[in-house]
Amino acid sequence: MTTTAADTTAPTDGDERGQTSGHTSAQESVPHGGHGYAKQKDQHLKRLRRIEGQIRGLQRMVEEDVYCIDILTQVSAGTKALQSFALQLLEEHLRHCVASAAVESAAQGETEGTSEVDAKVAEATAAIARLLRT
Repeated sequence: MTTTAADTTAPTDGDERGQTSGHTSAQESVPHGGHGYAKQKDQHLKRLRRIEGQIRGLQRMVEEDVYCIDILTQVSAGTKALQSFALQLLEEHLRHCVASAAVESAAQGETEGTSEVDAKVAEATAAIARLLRT
């Protein structure tokens, strides 16, 4: 199995909503009726299917008793792929969700909307921290 990190993407420990840390998501406050990744959902799903194939390939490699270093090389490629996906998703979150909160905050006036912007920034910061721990 030969794959490159360019063919892949990246998630974090556990669920993207932070379930492994006990954190609840702000799903119910999705601005403008969609998530930041909505426009590229098909591309993301294709990318995640490719990563899923890489992981299944790792299972086959173990079943076929492939040399350890070759398996570790593929683990590294899968990890890089998931990290790349996570960074793309984070960028889309910042551009869409955080930016929308800031625009709405400005429309509401500085004091009323500031808490939503602060919450979105804190949420993004926590997601970045989880990514850095992986």
